[in-house]
Amino acid sequence: MPFGSAGPGLPLTGAASARTNSVPTVADFFANLDDLVATSTVTIDRWRGHAHPRFPDVVYPLDYGHLDNSRSSDGAEVDVFVGTARGAGVISVLLTADPRKRDVELKILLDCTPAEVEQARRFCSEVLGTGGHLVERDDLARGDRSRPGK
Repeated sequence: MPFGSAGPGLPLTGAASARTNSVPTVADFFANLDDLVATSTVTIDRWRGHAHPRFPDVVYPLDYGHLDNSRSSDGAEVDVFVGTARGAGVISVLLTADPRKRDVELKILLDCTPAEVEQARRFCSEVLGTGGHLVERDDLARGDRSRPGK
């Protein structure tokens, strides 16, 4: 199924409906994430400063949870780090790869300050050992913090 296709009988929504004949961009990707977050409930299951339930030496630098009723590449719900910049929206994503679990994931960074983005990146890379390749919004990478709808 081509990118931007919702499948048989499914209407295109959000950013997908505006790009049916164009090459998808990073802005399109983040617009889709904005739609996903706006229509989801964020559940925090690991609070800032608290240890991982199975690994007591792993302490989360930010609130961490998932988007209810979503689906990630590992079959679980989409992971999200939540910072203190309320209302900032989806700032960036981290791409992680865990060779031990043979797992590749995307983690949304929601309402994060620049310092919190770096904390999440270092946590994934240095503490969890899963990398933490940062993908920023095009508009934020250019310094434009006045995204439409924000």
